[in-house]
Amino acid sequence: MMGEEAFTDISGKAISLNCQSHSSFCSEFTVSSSKVSIGKVLVYTCSVWLLAYAVFFFTENTAVLSSAILITLVGMMLHIHFVKVDHESLLVIGSLGIQMSSSYASGRETTSFIEMSKIKDIVINEAIYMHQIIYYLCVLLKDSSDPNAVSSVVPLFQSSKPRMNCLVKVYKSCQEILSKC
Repeated sequence: MMGEEAFTDISGKAISLNCQSHSSFCSEFTVSSSKVSIGKVLVYTCSVWLLAYAVFFFTENTAVLSSAILITLVGMMLHIHFVKVDHESLLVIGSLGIQMSSSYASGRETTSFIEMSKIKDIVINEAIYMHQIIYYLCVLLKDSSDPNAVSSVVPLFQSSKPRMNCLVKVYKSCQEILSKC
């Protein structure tokens, strides 16, 4: 299974799913979100700076303008480094485990790994989010005291929040790999 297909997230924004099958026991799924919008950045920056200029006009305090510029720049850097995820990937290796990675707009990456011996199953779950029901892919972890019980749930693709059609495609491929273990 190769290629890239267009999907949307729960908000209707375009995302893409890239599926790469490295072997019958190993597949990688990458969900990519849209890049940082220069237009939105300009609108927010201009709004904050115009508000700061209006306050400066009435107070004649230059610290207001300096603070607005500093707060805007620091806020953008924090958003790009800690919030804005460019893409999330899921690497499923049949006999070894599952690796989840997130790449942020600043270039920062986070990675976590779950051993196959700790995985009970991968399922599509549902949750109430704001005023709607959403579906998400998650890994069920085995309880160490009772192998038939679930100790915790690890959600996948938390930032991109793909819709059901994207989740089903990933789910089916994951189940194919897990069934061979």
